[in-house]
Amino acid sequence: MRYIAEHLTSFDEEAKAYDIGAFMSTNHYDVVGVRRQGQVIGYAEREDMNGGLLADHIRSFSDSHLIDETEPLVEAFILMRESPRLFVRVLGRVGGIVTRGDLQKAPVRMWLFGLTTLVEMQMLRIIRESYPDESWKNHLNEKRLESARQILSERHGRNEAIDLLDCLQFCDKRDIILKNSELREAVGLDSAKSGKRFLDHLERLRNSLAHAQDIVGGNWPGIVDLAEKTELLLHNCERYCVDRP
Repeated sequence: MRYIAEHLTSFDEEAKAYDIGAFMSTNHYDVVGVRRQGQVIGYAEREDMNGGLLADHIRSFSDSHLIDETEPLVEAFILMRESPRLFVRVLGRVGGIVTRGDLQKAPVRMWLFGLTTLVEMQMLRIIRESYPDESWKNHLNEKRLESARQILSERHGRNEAIDLLDCLQFCDKRDIILKNSELREAVGLDSAKSGKRFLDHLERLRNSLAHAQDIVGGNWPGIVDLAEKTELLLHNCERYCVDRP
């Protein structure tokens, strides 16, 4: 969390609300922290800054809006399914803030891209172990195989030590896994239809990340569910490979 959180600007509770509201408007702040005796004890929203003192508009922190700076990013995703912001505790005291806009930052994008890459690597690993002697080719049509052969030829031309399986695309690995009910169930994909829908969404997310596209706007809270399901899929894939005789 510490890599995406911003410092929570705060003011003493005796400050005039009108002045704080003007500051917030100028700096495009939706909330500020409220201090009492030097400690942040709550927050105030810009829309409430219509008179009186800052103390008159203080709001208490809810447990569902608090997160420790050491928590993993996936926890922030889950909590922000219902909340537009989280307040970050540093050494037990609120000192930072995370909004959905912060989920566009490089650490989040790298984490999500890493998840999608690990899924593809695990699918490759499972296929390689489950289909000896390239028997997986029976699950792809000739057009998809020819595409892989062309990639293999190009990469061999660059003296890369790979095989045909390494040249499959994400969609090819997806289809091979989904066409095998045993593998599909082992990694926690309920059905071929729902599994394809989930993996298609995951591939689109990977492409959006690779092309620096917006991953939050218009896609929330769906991206939260996708991140949760992806972590579960990775866990199931790893367990399958470890338990395999």
